[in-house]
Amino acid sequence: MDETKDRRIRRTRRQIRRALAQLMQQKSASEVTVKELVDLADINRSTFYLHYSDIFDLLGAVEEELFREIRAAVDAHPVSAFEQEGLAFIEEVFSILYENREICAALVGPHGDMAFLHRIERMMAENVLPQLQENFPDRRSSIDYGYAFCTTGAVGLIKHWLAAGCAEPPREMAQQTYRMIHNMMTLGLGRPDRG
Repeated sequence: MDETKDRRIRRTRRQIRRALAQLMQQKSASEVTVKELVDLADINRSTFYLHYSDIFDLLGAVEEELFREIRAAVDAHPVSAFEQEGLAFIEEVFSILYENREICAALVGPHGDMAFLHRIERMMAENVLPQLQENFPDRRSSIDYGYAFCTTGAVGLIKHWLAAGCAEPPREMAQQTYRMIHNMMTLGLGRPDRG
Protein backbone atom coordinates (compact mmCIF):
# COMPACT_ATOMS: atom_id res chain seq x y z
CA MET A 1 0.00 0.00 0.00
CA ASP A 2 1.50 3.36 -0.95
CA GLU A 3 2.01 6.13 1.59
CA THR A 4 -0.67 8.45 0.16
CA LYS A 5 -3.36 5.75 0.24
CA ASP A 6 -2.36 4.73 3.77
CA ARG A 7 -2.61 8.36 4.93
CA ARG A 8 -6.04 8.68 3.34
CA ILE A 9 -7.27 5.54 5.10
CA ARG A 10 -6.00 6.79 8.48
CA ARG A 11 -7.60 10.19 7.90
CA THR A 12 -10.95 8.60 6.93
CA ARG A 13 -10.90 6.35 10.00
CA ARG A 14 -10.14 9.36 12.21
CA GLN A 15 -13.11 11.22 10.71
CA ILE A 16 -15.39 8.23 11.30
CA ARG A 17 -14.12 7.79 14.85
CA ARG A 18 -14.53 11.51 15.63
CA ALA A 19 -18.09 11.42 14.30
CA LEU A 20 -18.89 8.37 16.44
CA ALA A 21 -17.47 10.14 19.52
CA GLN A 22 -19.61 13.23 18.83
CA LEU A 23 -22.77 11.19 18.31
CA MET A 24 -22.15 9.11 21.45
CA GLN A 25 -22.12 12.32 23.47
CA GLN A 26 -25.84 12.52 22.65
CA LYS A 27 -26.97 8.89 22.34
CA SER A 28 -25.85 5.30 22.73
CA ALA A 29 -24.13 3.46 19.90
CA SER A 30 -27.28 1.37 19.38
CA GLU A 31 -29.16 4.58 18.50
CA VAL A 32 -26.52 5.87 16.06
CA THR A 33 -27.31 5.29 12.39
CA VAL A 34 -24.78 4.90 9.61
CA LYS A 35 -26.51 7.73 7.74
CA GLU A 36 -26.06 10.29 10.50
CA LEU A 37 -22.51 9.14 11.13
CA VAL A 38 -21.45 9.47 7.47
CA ASP A 39 -23.20 12.84 7.22
CA LEU A 40 -21.31 14.11 10.25
CA ALA A 41 -18.01 12.60 9.06
CA ASP A 42 -18.66 14.03 5.58
CA ILE A 43 -17.99 10.75 3.79
CA ASN A 44 -20.03 8.46 1.54
CA ARG A 45 -21.84 5.42 2.91
CA SER A 46 -19.77 3.25 0.58
CA THR A 47 -16.59 4.65 2.18
CA PHE A 48 -17.89 3.71 5.64
CA TYR A 49 -18.68 0.17 4.44
CA LEU A 50 -15.17 -0.22 3.01
CA HIS A 51 -13.92 -0.06 6.60
CA TYR A 52 -16.76 -1.37 8.81
CA SER A 53 -19.83 -3.57 8.40
CA ASP A 54 -22.00 -1.53 10.80
CA ILE A 55 -21.87 0.78 13.84
CA PHE A 56 -21.13 -2.11 16.22
CA ASP A 57 -18.24 -3.26 14.05
CA LEU A 58 -16.85 0.30 14.23
CA LEU A 59 -17.37 0.49 17.99
CA GLY A 60 -15.74 -2.92 18.47
CA ALA A 61 -12.73 -1.90 16.35
CA VAL A 62 -12.27 1.34 18.30
CA GLU A 63 -12.55 -0.45 21.64
CA GLU A 64 -10.17 -3.22 20.57
CA GLU A 65 -7.55 -0.68 19.49
CA LEU A 66 -7.78 1.14 22.84
CA PHE A 67 -7.72 -2.14 24.76
CA ARG A 68 -4.54 -3.22 22.92
CA GLU A 69 -2.84 0.10 23.75
CA ILE A 70 -3.71 -0.20 27.45
CA ARG A 71 -2.71 -3.88 27.45
CA ALA A 72 0.67 -2.90 25.97
CA ALA A 73 1.10 -0.33 28.77
CA VAL A 74 0.35 -3.02 31.37
CA ASP A 75 2.86 -5.37 29.75
CA ALA A 76 5.52 -2.64 29.52
CA HIS A 77 5.17 -1.67 33.19
CA PRO A 78 4.72 -4.65 35.48
CA VAL A 79 2.79 -3.18 38.37
CA SER A 80 4.13 -3.65 41.86
CA ALA A 81 2.58 -2.41 45.05
CA PHE A 82 4.62 0.67 45.98
CA GLU A 83 7.20 1.18 43.28
CA GLN A 84 7.86 3.98 40.80
CA GLU A 85 6.96 1.63 37.93
CA GLY A 86 3.36 2.16 39.00
CA LEU A 87 3.69 5.87 38.27
CA ALA A 88 5.17 5.21 34.81
CA PHE A 89 2.28 2.87 34.05
CA ILE A 90 -0.38 5.35 35.21
CA GLU A 91 1.28 8.12 33.21
CA GLU A 92 1.23 6.00 30.06
CA VAL A 93 -2.47 5.20 30.58
CA PHE A 94 -3.30 8.90 30.97
CA SER A 95 -1.32 9.64 27.80
CA ILE A 96 -3.35 7.02 25.90
CA LEU A 97 -6.57 8.49 27.25
CA TYR A 98 -5.45 12.00 26.30
CA GLU A 99 -4.46 11.00 22.76
CA ASN A 100 -7.90 9.39 22.35
CA ARG A 101 -9.83 11.84 24.54
CA GLU A 102 -12.85 12.36 22.27
CA ILE A 103 -13.72 8.68 21.93
CA CYS A 104 -12.67 7.86 25.51
CA ALA A 105 -14.97 10.58 26.87
CA ALA A 106 -17.79 9.08 24.81
CA LEU A 107 -17.04 5.50 25.91
CA VAL A 108 -17.06 6.33 29.64
CA GLY A 109 -19.81 8.96 29.39
CA PRO A 110 -23.53 8.50 30.04
CA HIS A 111 -24.11 6.93 26.60
CA GLY A 112 -20.90 4.90 26.61
CA ASP A 113 -20.21 1.20 26.65
CA MET A 114 -19.93 -0.08 30.21
CA ALA A 115 -18.85 -3.50 28.91
CA PHE A 116 -15.66 -1.89 27.59
CA LEU A 117 -14.93 -0.28 30.94
CA HIS A 118 -15.54 -3.60 32.72
CA ARG A 119 -13.17 -5.34 30.30
CA ILE A 120 -10.43 -2.85 31.19
CA GLU A 121 -11.17 -3.26 34.91
CA ARG A 122 -10.95 -7.07 34.60
CA MET A 123 -7.64 -6.86 32.77
CA MET A 124 -6.26 -4.53 35.44
CA ALA A 125 -7.47 -6.78 38.28
CA GLU A 126 -5.84 -9.82 36.66
CA ASN A 127 -2.52 -7.99 36.62
CA VAL A 128 -2.55 -5.95 39.83
CA LEU A 129 -4.37 -8.09 42.41
CA PRO A 130 -2.02 -11.12 42.22
CA GLN A 131 0.97 -8.81 42.78
CA LEU A 132 -0.66 -7.17 45.80
CA GLN A 133 -1.71 -10.55 47.20
CA GLU A 134 1.83 -11.82 46.83
CA ASN A 135 3.21 -8.78 48.66
CA PHE A 136 0.59 -8.99 51.44
CA PRO A 137 -0.45 -12.65 51.78
CA ASP A 138 -2.04 -12.15 55.21
CA ARG A 139 -4.18 -9.17 54.19
CA ARG A 140 -6.43 -10.62 51.49
CA SER A 141 -9.69 -8.83 52.45
CA SER A 142 -7.87 -5.51 53.00
CA ILE A 143 -6.30 -5.84 49.57
CA ASP A 144 -9.61 -6.68 47.89
CA TYR A 145 -11.42 -3.75 49.50
CA GLY A 146 -8.52 -1.37 48.99
CA TYR A 147 -8.23 -2.35 45.34
CA ALA A 148 -11.99 -1.92 44.79
CA PHE A 149 -11.84 1.50 46.44
CA CYS A 150 -8.84 2.63 44.38
CA THR A 151 -10.31 1.32 41.12
CA THR A 152 -13.64 3.05 41.67
CA GLY A 153 -11.87 6.27 42.59
CA ALA A 154 -9.52 6.12 39.60
CA VAL A 155 -12.42 5.48 37.20
CA GLY A 156 -14.34 8.41 38.69
CA LEU A 157 -11.28 10.65 38.43
CA ILE A 158 -10.75 9.63 34.77
CA LYS A 159 -14.42 10.23 33.92
CA HIS A 160 -14.32 13.67 35.51
CA TRP A 161 -11.06 14.58 33.75
CA LEU A 162 -12.36 13.46 30.35
CA ALA A 163 -15.73 15.19 30.84
CA ALA A 164 -13.93 18.42 31.79
CA GLY A 165 -11.96 18.34 28.53
CA CYS A 166 -8.64 17.09 29.95
CA ALA A 167 -7.66 20.52 31.27
CA GLU A 168 -4.73 19.14 33.29
CA PRO A 169 -1.87 17.44 31.44
CA PRO A 170 -1.64 13.63 31.60
CA ARG A 171 1.56 13.74 33.69
CA GLU A 172 -0.11 15.86 36.37
CA MET A 173 -3.16 13.58 36.46
CA ALA A 174 -0.92 10.53 36.68
CA GLN A 175 0.98 12.00 39.62
CA GLN A 176 -2.26 12.88 41.44
CA THR A 177 -3.71 9.42 40.80
CA TYR A 178 -0.52 7.66 41.86
CA ARG A 179 -0.33 9.71 45.08
CA MET A 180 -3.96 8.93 45.95
CA ILE A 181 -3.61 5.21 45.26
CA HIS A 182 -0.24 5.01 47.01
CA ASN A 183 -1.54 6.83 50.11
CA MET A 184 -4.71 4.75 50.30
CA MET A 185 -2.87 1.45 49.92
CA THR A 186 -0.18 2.54 52.39
CA LEU A 187 -2.77 3.49 55.00
CA GLY A 188 -5.14 0.65 54.21
CA LEU A 189 -2.48 -2.04 54.36
CA GLY A 190 -0.57 -0.55 57.26
CA ARG A 191 2.67 -0.43 55.34
CA PRO A 192 5.05 2.39 56.30
CA ASP A 193 5.17 5.14 53.70
CA ARG A 194 8.39 5.06 51.68
CA GLY A 195 7.68 7.92 49.28
